[in-house]
Amino acid sequence: MNAVDDLRFFVTLAQAGTLSATAQALGVSTAAVSRRLAALESRLGIRLLNRTTRRASLTQEGELYLEDGQRLLQELAELETRVAGGRAQPQGLLRVNATFGFGRQHLAPAVARFVAQHPGVSVQLHLSDRAASLADDEFDVVIRFGEVPDARITSRRLVPNRRLLVATPAYLRQHGEPRSPADLRQHPCIVIREAEDAWGQWTLHAGDQKSTVKVQGPLSTNDGEVALSWALDGMGILMRSQWHVAPYLRSGRLRQVLPNWSLPAADIHAVYPARKHLSAKVQAFVAHLHTHFAPLRAAQGEG
Repeated sequence: MNAVDDLRFFVTLAQAGTLSATAQALGVSTAAVSRRLAALESRLGIRLLNRTTRRASLTQEGELYLEDGQRLLQELAELETRVAGGRAQPQGLLRVNATFGFGRQHLAPAVARFVAQHPGVSVQLHLSDRAASLADDEFDVVIRFGEVPDARITSRRLVPNRRLLVATPAYLRQHGEPRSPADLRQHPCIVIREAEDAWGQWTLHAGDQKSTVKVQGPLSTNDGEVALSWALDGMGILMRSQWHVAPYLRSGRLRQVLPNWSLPAADIHAVYPARKHLSAKVQAFVAHLHTHFAPLRAAQGEG
């Protein structure tokens, strides 16, 4: 047996929990499992398993061998997938997370088309009020806005996206139009509480000028659709992504406020753990999204 076969054997043993369960899983006798474990421990010169008549438990060295061994087997599988290239067919369950507004309006149609094109894949689309973390391995792909801060994940930008300040023409006629970022302090601003830190703090740039304003108002929410509805009702000034307010700007129901000032970009990315970047279903889905959103990129002057 080679080292890879030994690793696979030990992972099976650790997952099965007992020698007899391992024997059943491998279709061999318990004595054969015991002999193979003894040979593996002899080759490594360490004890991997503490065995008694009733139970077995991993030693500290066994825990390390299992943890790193599983990682190495995963990397080997990904290497083989990479070498196989385009022959790998997307299949299995794909778990995707996005925010409510973007998920309903833009992602759901893209998911439906993807499943129609790849009948071997089923998609579980989970929408939430904020982008989920990839740390707990709950999702395969997460749609995020803004910068991707974690170097341990891979990302592909799908659409450039600006944040804009907007209000209704009626609101601006009644309350006046801000001429500088400092004027925002005198206006009721609709705040979307997406994080616990620095909520309601808006930073604007115009050339070399930078202005950070702590805004306030009687209305705040964690839901972008609710915030937009308040803005459309003339309840205040809202900061929102361009994709969300563009139709209302075109129709004239909303007007851009402080158009000469820019806010931090909220580019839309598909992100996924680096170790999953070779998964055929993830690779195909991200490529599909990039193609699906090509019209949005073209509308903003990108190919």
